[in-house]
Amino acid sequence: MPMPYGSRGGMAFSADELRVLRRALAAALGPTRHTTGAPDAPAGYDADGAQEVQEYLRLAEAVDEAAREGGRLRAFLLADLVRYREALPGSASGYLAHLQEALAVGYDPAPADLAALRSLVAGARGAAESERRTALLRRCESLAEQFVRARLRALPGGRGAKESEPAPRPAPVRPQPKAPRPGRPVPTPGEVFPPRRKPAPPPAARTA
Repeated sequence: MPMPYGSRGGMAFSADELRVLRRALAAALGPTRHTTGAPDAPAGYDADGAQEVQEYLRLAEAVDEAAREGGRLRAFLLADLVRYREALPGSASGYLAHLQEALAVGYDPAPADLAALRSLVAGARGAAESERRTALLRRCESLAEQFVRARLRALPGGRGAKESEPAPRPAPVRPQPKAPRPGRPVPTPGEVFPPRRKPAPPPAARTA
């Protein structure tokens, strides 16, 4: 049966399992008379087809079991990471190694990891170790920020992606002219704007 290889999703196959895989790939890439009616199908395919199908099914089940075992190994890795983090600062080297391995398998750093890394950066001895821990902290901060943005984009309606955009201003409402009352004639421009009267000339001055 395939065995999980490490905690990164890899698998190790035996020689017999690889042989079954090659046959399965050949059957998928090169259709035979059993599926297409091609005249160049190998002799005895119909007799051996059922056995091959059973081998494919057994291999698929073994691959599924190996995938589940890989998931269990990943769970153990994350549990170890928590234990090393709770034992800081004495377990700094083991914690950093487990954190890097967890990041390699897709682990999203938790706020507790960021706090632990900041404490380890502050207590680092030597320029090289301080630089190494700082780089790991920056990487975890970037991954944590990406994770938060992805969670916000997944909210209903994409609310998180649009919160920073200003809302559009409503168009100004212009007052509409009042309609004339029913049964009343429409006034003419002369009635609405009557002509201005000319001012009367000043009275002439009286002579003595």
